Amino acid sequence: MRNLQNDKQMDDLFNAILKLETVDECYELFEDLCTVLEIKSLAQRFQVAKMLAGKHVYSDIVAETGASTATISRVNRCINYGSGGYSMIFKRLKDDEEKNNQNK
Repeated sequence: MRNLQNDKQMDDLFNAILKLETVDECYELFEDLCTVLEIKSLAQRFQVAKMLAGKHVYSDIVAETGASTATISRVNRCINYGSGGYSMIFKRLKDDEEKNNQNK
């Protein structure tokens, strides 16, 4: 279930993000688009999600990321009941890692 409604502004933003080709390009766009705090919050949530997917306990996640237990709970809800975005991206990252390991 999607909480965001498709509209032209959102489509324009997401299509622009899909045009990025390197991590450096991501830094350039996101530094222009977001505040440092917004970027760090997104990065923190993503790290929390990775750790939850890796079956880490809340206390370890708090210690490593500095996230509040409320943030961890929210991310956990998204993983379990959200639109599947975390699962999709984690699978793709894992597939890329396996592919890179095979090419070595």
